[in-house]
Amino acid sequence: MVQLGQHAPPIHVIAHVSDTHLLGGGRPLYGVVDTDATVARAFAQLERSGMRPEAIVITGDLADLGEPDAYLRLKALVEPPAERMGARVIWVMGNHDEREPFSSLLMGEEPTTAVQDRVYDVNGLRIIALDSTVPGYHHGDLEPAQLDWLREQLATPAPHGTLLALHHPPIPTPVELMAILELDHQTELAEVVRGSDVRAILAGHLHYSTTGTFAGVPVSVAAATCYTIDTSAEPGSLAGLDGGQTFNLVHVYDDQVVHSIVPIGDAPRIAGFSGAFLDALAAMTPEERREAFSNKRSTFNLEDHLRSAAG
Repeated sequence: MVQLGQHAPPIHVIAHVSDTHLLGGGRPLYGVVDTDATVARAFAQLERSGMRPEAIVITGDLADLGEPDAYLRLKALVEPPAERMGARVIWVMGNHDEREPFSSLLMGEEPTTAVQDRVYDVNGLRIIALDSTVPGYHHGDLEPAQLDWLREQLATPAPHGTLLALHHPPIPTPVELMAILELDHQTELAEVVRGSDVRAILAGHLHYSTTGTFAGVPVSVAAATCYTIDTSAEPGSLAGLDGGQTFNLVHVYDDQVVHSIVPIGDAPRIAGFSGAFLDALAAMTPEERREAFSNKRSTFNLEDHLRSAAG
């Protein structure tokens, strides 16, 4: 890979997916949303992109009603393309999930109602999955024991830092009704995170893409693959839309973390450049590239350049 700009390539690439909300038996969500198809499209896009993410983090609400069949079907949709891409799948609990089928069907362990917190080492990047669910409720919380455990994990920095993944984002929302379902004890979590090696927080739950900061750490919320929430709807309302579904790409650099939103679907391509164009630019010096691609008066022609290069 030729470095075309001033930044070196990322040291880690992570895919961040959220809120798949599958139902048992492949039933459509709300009778109209084909959740399975959107997940399949998202992973087909990711695979055909040629990227090879090291991990795929799915931040909760994997199944809409916690049905075993929904988890099994989600595994069947996610794990084969992940394996082909060489990516590790990191499952995170959401408020629509249930711990017993999550632990047994996704984690391959004995079914349990215990908190599902885990630590993953992804080639020197630590990813901590936090279970922010409250059994029987849709709001989020973290027990004192979880915060103590997290503090213990963060006491030793990881070689490339830490990404914290949880379902309920610790940031405000402009959707008033969603504030009722926010994460409790955020002040206590901030005390643990502040000053640690946590470089970014990945979350879901809101069904729209948004960003913020928490305890000095960037927060990135991935929208849902099932349906999205219209943040421009009238105040006091909650409007779900079968459209605008996305997932995120997380590029971890030595000195920063960049989050990119990827629309799911095959929109018409109206402009762009081929790989051959990039190869032609890569063969130039930095000065030639700047003149060929940045100068508004450039007459650079890809076909002429390729014929010249071919001799």
